[in-house]
Amino acid sequence: MIRETLRAIRVTLVLWILTAILYPAVMLIVGLLPPLQYQANGSIISNAQGQVIGSALIGQPFTSERYFWSRPSTTNYSSFTKQEFEPTKPENITQRTGTSGASNLAPSNPDLIKRIEPKINRLKQIGIPPTADLVYTSGSSLDPHISVESAKAQIARVAKVRSLNPNQVEILVTKNIDGRFLGIFGEPGVNVLKLNLALDNL
Repeated sequence: MIRETLRAIRVTLVLWILTAILYPAVMLIVGLLPPLQYQANGSIISNAQGQVIGSALIGQPFTSERYFWSRPSTTNYSSFTKQEFEPTKPENITQRTGTSGASNLAPSNPDLIKRIEPKINRLKQIGIPPTADLVYTSGSSLDPHISVESAKAQIARVAKVRSLNPNQVEILVTKNIDGRFLGIFGEPGVNVLKLNLALDNL
């Protein structure tokens, strides 16, 4: 019994060293390598003035007519100061930083229908086909991409508001298409934050 106990202690110590010390240390060192520093530091995006405006990995809402609209989210990104934030207010419940995830509402759920109908009607009124990613949230609610189809459907609107040639805007969309991961996984998409930053840089 003593022998088995000592063996269990040795296994525990070895696994602890591997998983709690060596593995995190290796990941930290790999993250410090120049090719991976950008990703390891959060894929932060800055504007022409050097101000941090977001991350390439996390979506953010765009509602202005001057910008391409992003995918809807069940997460209201926290923008409150400590003085403004009151967790007891029902409208502030999802404003807590770190909250993410899908709504898990079934297609027949009245709450889901109530949420998407205004979006569908708004898109139809301005002549944009209500594609799935402009109406429904993603599984994480943090998706920074929309489909190429959804981006191209907004070209005419953005070009008109900004008094730009639609071909000029279409070129920007094409330049900001991210291909499939490793060439085979997922579908091509457009990072909305990068695209809107490119618009502002014109």
